[in-house]
Amino acid sequence: MQATCPQCSNKILVDDAKVPDRAFSVKCPKCQNVLRLPGKLPAPAVATDSTLPPMPMPGAEPPAASEEMRAQMMAQVRREMSLGDAKAGGAGRAMVALPDRGLAGAVTLTLTRNGYVVDTLEDWEEGARLLEQGVYNLVVTARAKATAAKGESLYQRLNRLSPEGRRRLFVILVGEEFKTGDGTQAFVTLADLVLNPRDVAAADAAIRNTVAERSRLWQVYLDARHRFEASAV
Repeated sequence: MQATCPQCSNKILVDDAKVPDRAFSVKCPKCQNVLRLPGKLPAPAVATDSTLPPMPMPGAEPPAASEEMRAQMMAQVRREMSLGDAKAGGAGRAMVALPDRGLAGAVTLTLTRNGYVVDTLEDWEEGARLLEQGVYNLVVTARAKATAAKGESLYQRLNRLSPEGRRRLFVILVGEEFKTGDGTQAFVTLADLVLNPRDVAAADAAIRNTVAERSRLWQVYLDARHRFEASAV
């Protein structure tokens, strides 16, 4: 499959064998723009890039191979994202997953000012998988069920992450029920920071300060663990 990035006109090639049946997201390796591709097409384009894996022999893929191909493709996307983060040298990569597009845009602007590379996702299942793979170090979402088309909300999926996965993720919850920066509400909802929608546009200081405080907290924990391990040797 071949696509052209609308932002930088870079040509993106995806191995046909790794294209899932349904629509999926892929990151432009040049400008980091997120493209939505339609999945398998009736007449897929032929990839000519010699760096891509060889094309499979003609014939239908067995159903069991679909999930494996998807996992391989997402691993490739994750590697490209990580390389983009290293080049950007910013605060990290953030995902914004909110049902209100206007609110999502306001949050994106605030995070961008704070040095984050931001992706706004509407496919919450895809977002949950990327979070589980460790692609993002900050996520902004809401508790409402509306953040998922069906099944669990993204917030519920967050709460099922492994302890190690949750430790490396900074979670911001946005909702009318919250008072911006309220530590008790953040603790009860298992978030790192809560924001009221009215304060999102001016939340730079709240985000910076809370991220810095959390980083110091975990650094103290990591240093203590390293000292304990060193003394036990």
